Formats: sequence, structure tokens, C-alpha cells
Amino acid sequence: MLKLKMEVDPQKDRGRLIDELISTFVEPNLIQPTFLLDYPVEMSPLAKAKPDDDRLVERFEAFAGGMEIANAFTELNDPIEQRQRFLKQQKERRAEGEMVESIDEDFLLALEYGMPPTGGLGVGIDRLVMLLTNQQSIREVILFPQLRGKA
Repeated sequence: MLKLKMEVDPQKDRGRLIDELISTFVEPNLIQPTFLLDYPVEMSPLAKAKPDDDRLVERFEAFAGGMEIANAFTELNDPIEQRQRFLKQQKERRAEGEMVESIDEDFLLALEYGMPPTGGLGVGIDRLVMLLTNQQSIREVILFPQLRGKA
């Protein structure tokens, strides 16, 4: 990161540093449709680890036109591992001087009862419409015009 002339905060964990690198140097250059796969576990605390490498998670993001269009991952459904990740996340946030949220015990209890294999996909419809209509600003494609001033 120093070679790239980026300030490195020693309090930031590996996942946040990788996220900054991707956001700064990779995402803006993803003009053609591109999928980024297998993110570091530190970047996705709710995603299931890859079976062959527990440092990575089953996650992808789709990019086009220099922006994220979709984000998807396999949900972590192991309550013990999820608790450990929440605790690690709290510790890292404390070290960085950030606000620390309490652990969602109801969510962990639900996981203990059992959650089948699950995944999720979020698509940025406004961004996709922006790309398809060749608009430079998301304000131009917002479905409800009364919200344009707040976007």
C-alpha cells in the first residue's frame, strides 16, 4: 500500500485494507462485466467459508461500468463460527475506536435451531438502469422523482 501512496492505518484489519485497495484501484477499472470471487473472511462476517480454504468465503460481486451491480454470498449457518466472527469483529472495531454493536443473540439462537443452506443476491437496480441507459448520475434513473433531491 505504501508503494501505491496510500496511508496505512495500523489499526485496520486485513479485510479493511483489502477493501480499500479494491475500492481504490480495482473497482473503478472494471468497465467490462466482471465478477470478483472468493473474498477474505474478514470482509464478509455473515458469509460461509470456502470448504477448501477457511480464509476465504463463498461470495461474489458483479461489476460493470466501474461500479458494483450485484453482491451475493452463501450464508453462514454455523452458530458457533458465527459467534466467533461477531466477537472478532467487535474486538477489531474497539481497536479501531469505532462504535461496537451488540451481538444479535436472537439471530444466533435461530442458527442454533437450524438454518438450511441459504444464499442471497442483492442487485443494484438503479445502477443497472444507469448503466443500460448510459446515465452518469444515479439521480437520473431514480424511479420516484420526489426522491431525486435526497439521492
